[in-house]
Amino acid sequence: MSQSPIELKGSSFTLSVVHLNHSEPEVIREALTEKVKQAPAFLQNAPVVLNVATLPSDADWLQIQRAVSDAGLRVVGVSGFQNDEQKLSIQLAGLPLLTEGKAPKSPKSAPIVAPPPVVKTRIISTPIRTGQQIYARDCDLIVTSHVSAGAELIADGNIHVYGMMRGRALAGASGDASCQVFCTQLAAELVSIAGQYWLSDRIPATFYEHSARLFLKDNILTIESLN
Repeated sequence: MSQSPIELKGSSFTLSVVHLNHSEPEVIREALTEKVKQAPAFLQNAPVVLNVATLPSDADWLQIQRAVSDAGLRVVGVSGFQNDEQKLSIQLAGLPLLTEGKAPKSPKSAPIVAPPPVVKTRIISTPIRTGQQIYARDCDLIVTSHVSAGAELIADGNIHVYGMMRGRALAGASGDASCQVFCTQLAAELVSIAGQYWLSDRIPATFYEHSARLFLKDNILTIESLN
């Protein structure tokens, strides 16, 4: 029996979510173009999801998609739609809809059991070079050497870097907002925890190339000294 020319398989990917707070396409294009210029190695041609929770139903979705594409990003889905009218207008524009998972509403629903804490750790003792990507699935990641610009660290748990951190660090990649990033010399192109991220220009000057701890406080990325 001949093999089927295609297979459908489930998988998971880390995607950036662009929260749109303005419906004017030109404003969106200019703002995103500036962001892409700040970290082209990470953002150029990157797949993104548009969150449109604050936009009106009559927004020009085709022009918004074109503005995002002109800025160098690729729209793979739209989330955050608030009503059927908005949902229909997005569908008519040919954009894919993504529904964020929510717990079913039920007065007798069973209590949600928190997943067990991550206990495993992946340790890398060699330098992480430009273009390398290290993914610590379901565990913490510890790097005892430096991380070059253009390299990427991804972990479902915490990330520790005991050296110069010039690449990208994405902790809590599976959505765990309690994860943190620890660096002895922070000079990262991008730091992210559970999807909330800073590009290099957001890192306060007092912490740049110094030891720091980053974490989420009320879902806002926060930085403190390790000292």
